[in-house]
Amino acid sequence: MYGVVLWSDQVERKAVIWCEDHGDLAYYNAAEHSVFDGASLDAGDLVHFHLDEGSVMRRAQNPELVSEGHAPAIADRLRGAVSRPSEPAQRRSANVLAFPAREMALA
Repeated sequence: MYGVVLWSDQVERKAVIWCEDHGDLAYYNAAEHSVFDGASLDAGDLVHFHLDEGSVMRRAQNPELVSEGHAPAIADRLRGAVSRPSEPAQRRSANVLAFPAREMALA
């Protein structure tokens, strides 16, 4: 799977990755995995990784750096793309027509 790093912590060697399938985010924690190639992951880096679809969350394993700084502003652009809630529609009671009551004939 390919993805772009949205956030990373160099000290704890953790990262959050936006996956190419636009599904849930993948989480990477180097401390949980035995293989770490030493590459530091920074926000905006394009990475290739093995995806483990767990029952609780998706985990990225063995990430390999494909392109450093591929999309450096991706996190900010995604944050800006969030739509703001729209104003609630105002009720217009003048457009509602009342129907006359009908009596139903029972046979």
